Amino acid sequence: MHVHRSNGRGRARFPETTMKTYRLFHGSPALWRAVCCAVALTVLLPFCAHAADEFPFERELILDAKRMGPSKRFPMLTVEQNGNAVIDLWCKTVPGRIEITGGAIKIEAAPLPEELPSMIGPGQCTPERMQADQDLLTALTQVTEWQGKGDTVVLSGPAALRFHASSH
Repeated sequence: MHVHRSNGRGRARFPETTMKTYRLFHGSPALWRAVCCAVALTVLLPFCAHAADEFPFERELILDAKRMGPSKRFPMLTVEQNGNAVIDLWCKTVPGRIEITGGAIKIEAAPLPEELPSMIGPGQCTPERMQADQDLLTALTQVTEWQGKGDTVVLSGPAALRFHASSH
């Protein structure tokens, strides 16, 4: 059994072993950086992947679309943790149910109601906006995948729908 002792000057008794280790890390800055990066990635990557895969529940997601007419109303999607959703369209609002499994998403929505919401006057919902309600609701029920990046959520299906998380 070998015991490593210092010779009194801070040097190891077996300098050849010590020097090999020293040269490995101090003689090669590129290797040292690679080891540090590998350790950092191993520790941080699971946290980054988890954050990117998390659906923004309990937040208002506003459709990225051009404004239609004089009304300031934009379609919004709000999903609760339990999967219940409120789908605010151009004119009308419908309840929905959303199932999310990894990157897959399934949206079920109630049919469009006949009456307008109480806060919207009859002149605000043009036939164009009413048709846009039906088209958007159909597109939402056909999405199959979702992807999040920052405050943006993209729902993919026959048509891609881009939503931004509300800042208020």
